[in-house]
Amino acid sequence: MKQYWLMKSEPDEVSIDDLMAAPKHTMPWFGVRNYQARNFMRDGMQPGDGVLFYHSSCPQPGVAGVAEVASGAYPDHSQFEEGGKYFDPKATPEQPRWISVDVLGVKKTALLPLSEMRQMPELEDMLLLKKGSRLSITPVTPAQWKVITSRLKA
Repeated sequence: MKQYWLMKSEPDEVSIDDLMAAPKHTMPWFGVRNYQARNFMRDGMQPGDGVLFYHSSCPQPGVAGVAEVASGAYPDHSQFEEGGKYFDPKATPEQPRWISVDVLGVKKTALLPLSEMRQMPELEDMLLLKKGSRLSITPVTPAQWKVITSRLKA
């Protein structure tokens, strides 16, 4: 059964424009260093699942496009890059700690700002909007997906 996710990215690191410009509009989703978000990728995500591509840690955060999960989970290569931003000295190729999935850009949309999402009563239970929620990947219900995608404009 198809599932839906919200995946946050800082646009100065990877933006919806970067995803849409990538070969075949596909990129690995790397650098997740939270166990709960990792577990969502490892245990929950399946190719074909819907993704709300969310720009975070920027002047106007919000949903910037629609994507889909394009691969199953595999070890995140960045955990092995000594000196890299996401290097993890405890990770080994035999026992990786961190996971990636490939994400396929479906379409860039006009930004649906977080401030507008907060005003939508249909989204009051959305994990993104819960006080203290900082996860980079969260599940989205089918009803939330429908409400948000119906508001997204090209």
